[in-house]
Amino acid sequence: MLKLDHTHDPYQNAALIQEYVETSSNEQAVRQAERLLHDSTFIAPRRDPNLSRTLRSMISPLFLTNRDKHILPLTPAFVTPHDEIRPSWFGRLNHEFERLISEVEIVDITSYGAVGDGQTDDTQAFIEALGDGHRQVHVPAGTYIVRGIRLPSYTILTGAGKGKTIIKMHDDAPKGRRLVTNQNYLLGNHHLLVEKMTLDWNIKRIGDAKKSSTWGNHSSCLTYAHVTYGWVFDVEAVNPGLHCFDISTPYYNYNGDGARANLSSSFIWFDGLTGYGFGDDGITTHHSDHLFISNCFMHDPSGRAHAEGFSNSNGIEIDDGSRDQVVASVDLKSRRMRPLLLPQLLKSLVIYQLMTTVPLIFAISGIIKQVIQRLRRLTISSQHA
Repeated sequence: MLKLDHTHDPYQNAALIQEYVETSSNEQAVRQAERLLHDSTFIAPRRDPNLSRTLRSMISPLFLTNRDKHILPLTPAFVTPHDEIRPSWFGRLNHEFERLISEVEIVDITSYGAVGDGQTDDTQAFIEALGDGHRQVHVPAGTYIVRGIRLPSYTILTGAGKGKTIIKMHDDAPKGRRLVTNQNYLLGNHHLLVEKMTLDWNIKRIGDAKKSSTWGNHSSCLTYAHVTYGWVFDVEAVNPGLHCFDISTPYYNYNGDGARANLSSSFIWFDGLTGYGFGDDGITTHHSDHLFISNCFMHDPSGRAHAEGFSNSNGIEIDDGSRDQVVASVDLKSRRMRPLLLPQLLKSLVIYQLMTTVPLIFAISGIIKQVIQRLRRLTISSQHA
């Protein structure tokens, strides 16, 4: 039996998974997935309105929008000569990446007073180094204690590698604090890259708290909320209260399948990510479009964001309002975790491939509900065994 731990290289996923699949190439898998999606007419029904959902929408600073205005056509994908899956908009993403590289000057965090000794509070050094953006901030090997980092537009945050550069949450940071996120949720940010480091949410600081997160998309290692053109490459996330990596909108609530929040994120690529010890999900997407998730490995959640006995942790969760998502070459492992959950699937949602060559197309709500119910029963039974 194959066993993987936190040292597993997610770029080896494709070779491992190829041993267990029937399709001979990614090209074959992509075309099969496109045929299935093209033939599907499924649109999830809206939940019946009630006073609670109505009040939540009114209280939220940003109202949910009508699903009928937000149905996207099927987005094609292509396969490179090296048999790599790419979304149709990948060229646009590459163009904007080159633009980001050309717009930044390189600085070193130590030039702004950062120590990286695992004890000194280096928050102010990051604030000064990031400035108003247009900078690539190099963070050498070491453990940097911060109370949270907020990234302005045109920012690259570069470490020396997973396990070498560690950004760790301060012991006094509140439970709802995000470790790394973008600077302006209302106006939005763009052209952000975080790469080559470990993000440690420092869950020990909350002690034996029954719940490890607060509300919404707080308490995560990295959150992109209202971000256009974002990348996260070769990053490890450790023990977040909620999510390891979150692509989202600043404010949202669940008001029925198909309803979407404003100020979404779009054109985001996650690649080479690993994570474990998460309270809810490894990677989660909410109300966002044009997302590419590849070569990722999420494993061994804590489940502490949920009540005991009712853990709902997923390796990757393509959640409320998500559209045009491509997932490829991901590996998900846990005895207590559902690998991939698509609970609020829109007609426009595109999942070409999970684990390189196995297309998983969830197009019938009845099947989804049955799978979820069975897994929940198995989870509860194993916990009481």
